[in-house]
Amino acid sequence: MKDKVISGKTKICGVVGDPIEHTMSPVMHNTVFKTLGIDYIYVPFKVKSSELRQAIEGMRALNIRGLNITIPHKVAVMRFLDRIDPLAEKIGAVNTIVNDEGILTGYNTDAGGFLQALLEKDINPAGKKVLVLGAGGAAKAICFILAEHGANLVILNRKLELDWAQDIAHRIEQNYTANVRADELNKKNLEQTLTNIDILVNATSVGMSPNTDETPVDAKLLCSDLVVFDIIYNPFPTRFLREAKTAGAKTIDGLEMLVWQGALSFEKWTGRKPPVDLMRQSALRLLQRNEK
Repeated sequence: MKDKVISGKTKICGVVGDPIEHTMSPVMHNTVFKTLGIDYIYVPFKVKSSELRQAIEGMRALNIRGLNITIPHKVAVMRFLDRIDPLAEKIGAVNTIVNDEGILTGYNTDAGGFLQALLEKDINPAGKKVLVLGAGGAAKAICFILAEHGANLVILNRKLELDWAQDIAHRIEQNYTANVRADELNKKNLEQTLTNIDILVNATSVGMSPNTDETPVDAKLLCSDLVVFDIIYNPFPTRFLREAKTAGAKTIDGLEMLVWQGALSFEKWTGRKPPVDLMRQSALRLLQRNEK
């Protein structure tokens, strides 16, 4: 395979965030660009919140084809765009921008990435009862895509941030007919809710590296009837998923959501469907290398 040659025709994509050192998106996208022989390159940009406007203006001025947007900019970036996809507008967050001759359009592929990860495991959320732990940006995207596809939701979040969960529930009720309830994440509510749930989603940071011994749900509450989805991908797998698998539950790891959101962004920028398995393999290799 020939080395990549950068020229005046090379199209630029990238990811904007702060911090950005941990991102696995460059290796996923650049591996696929090279394999498919597409004249694109993907680079990370560390951008402070105070510099976000200038960064987006720079995207337009430098004719950067596409950007992924990550923490902490997914909400703030919306005010600097020309168009917002309807689903991203409902969610209130953008993680992908496409530049069409200076017109910047924002999308949310986190939502579609989560959904696609479910569908690839033959899990249709329609009519399912889903418990989502957490109410941050990722949880918001997950809740909206589940509501759009007919799931019934319970959102549990820490008491200090319960209003975040209530806001998500309120906005979902304004846009969809799905049943949704927001409540405090505590032992009692967790135990009671889990008795009548099909899918359990961890959208909190509990169990994320370096706190790898933590888990959001006691292993005694897990059972074989559950589908358990942990959006954390470092460590791989999390303690939560290991214990869910031991309990006989069907498990989905955070790498699946990461890869599928990236694949959907890739398609918007290039008009081509990427080899998802190759994206997954490249990300997994990087994870394993970093763990050594």
